Amino acid sequence: MAGRLNGKVAVVTGAAPRGEGVGNGMATAILFAREGAKVVLVNRSAERAEKLAKQIKDEGGEAAVFAGDVAKADACEAMAEFAAKKYGRLDILHNNVGIGAPGTPETVTLADWHKVIEANLTTTMLCTKYCIPKMKAGGGGSIIMVSSIAGALGLMGSPGAVAYSTVKAGLHGFTHSVAADYATQNIRANCIIVGSVHTPMVAHMGAEARERRKNLVPMKTEGTAWDIAHGAVYLASDESRWVTGIQLPIDGGLVALRQWPR
Repeated sequence: MAGRLNGKVAVVTGAAPRGEGVGNGMATAILFAREGAKVVLVNRSAERAEKLAKQIKDEGGEAAVFAGDVAKADACEAMAEFAAKKYGRLDILHNNVGIGAPGTPETVTLADWHKVIEANLTTTMLCTKYCIPKMKAGGGGSIIMVSSIAGALGLMGSPGAVAYSTVKAGLHGFTHSVAADYATQNIRANCIIVGSVHTPMVAHMGAEARERRKNLVPMKTEGTAWDIAHGAVYLASDESRWVTGIQLPIDGGLVALRQWPR
């Protein structure tokens, strides 16, 4: 452990992946623990979270599980209380819960639209709402949102993801608002824009799609959940004490770079 997060308590929502492999939340929780943080793993499935907690503890880290649906206000309030009572404080909130659904404005169902908004935006707002008072009590904190290139770019050639793109863009505005509202209280809010990393969430797309996604990246390489987690460690640590209100693309240059015709 390098100790960049020594003495800090972190909440990671959506910590355990839904499938085999390492997801962004899992990698972030593991690296937070390796850097010395006490980590609260938040998941609807206690079984998956307990498996991750065991892995962290086997490495010598500290982790506890909170099972609940963070789309519900009472669960978010209980989650923040649990973290503060278990470890005495709360310093970091990593808002990692998110789902997608296909559809253009013409084809997306209203049920899918509401489901995606609830899973990505409502969970983030509620977790932030109830964690901020705990951070205030400890003198400050770091709140990290997890967005996507789908919220920063128009992705031509995809089957349509209007709900997902909308909520991810919404996280950018949410980040700015929280950063502005709490800048004088030493509570920072930043957002990671995730590129085309290979995680359990996209494993169903298959090898050909995986190769196409890789070739779109200016660096011509594929990202992993660990790339996202290293960025989260920076934003959670005191190294970024003067950083708030930013969107940090971790994407191999996809947002910033374009091929120039010659």
